[in-house]
Amino acid sequence: MFSLFGLLGSYYYIALIFQVLTIYHAFKTGRRQWIYLLIFLPAIGTLIYFFAELWPEIRRGTFGANFQRYIFPKQKINEWTRKVQISDNVTNKLGLSQAYAEQKQYDRAIELAKSCLYGLYADDPAIHLQLARQYFHNGQFKESLNHFDTLNGINKNRFGVMEDELMYVQAQDGLGMNDLADEGYRRVIRNHHSLEARYHYGLFLKKQQKKSEAREQFQVIREEIKLLPRYLRRRYGQWSRKALKELLASK
Repeated sequence: MFSLFGLLGSYYYIALIFQVLTIYHAFKTGRRQWIYLLIFLPAIGTLIYFFAELWPEIRRGTFGANFQRYIFPKQKINEWTRKVQISDNVTNKLGLSQAYAEQKQYDRAIELAKSCLYGLYADDPAIHLQLARQYFHNGQFKESLNHFDTLNGINKNRFGVMEDELMYVQAQDGLGMNDLADEGYRRVIRNHHSLEARYHYGLFLKKQQKKSEAREQFQVIREEIKLLPRYLRRRYGQWSRKALKELLASK
């Protein structure tokens, strides 16, 4: 009997630890819509959260790196700092820059990346891309566009991935370049069928007081997510949830 109670007690503490970890993970990764479920329905909530949010990361092989970033935020910075102390080369400084950026310490990240733009590396596309992204996330949209334009000059106006093209358009949006941003959002949506781009286009239209057109974009997201395979619904589900939140707020 005592061994049974001991076994149940062990399961209880394991479940409690897992509940705390999932709540922490949801909070740190911006998935705060899950927190009430995890608190008030811990057993069911943690299972649903595991298969909806953690399992896709595990299958993609990104869970370990993401977990380390949130649980031990300074570990990667410390590792790259040691490498820079051993050898102050461009590769190590860019690695340290990226480590700072992952912790949203963009000023330090930008300073390190900028220090690499010299000599043979003055036109290095990887450095310009890193700076374009970091300036964008730091809210310095003009500087971000400058580095994207330099990069596009090197790459003959070709973006490597959709996310960078969308970032470029969002920087135009942030600078009030409304005609270019409107055209850019439409182009990204047309070429990439991106729910993320459609969501940001909806926010852009909402900001322009075009509320009915914005609402239409959010409704399309809710409809299109249903047509995707299950694994893609999980991957892009955040845009559907955010669209629903906008639709509810506009009623």
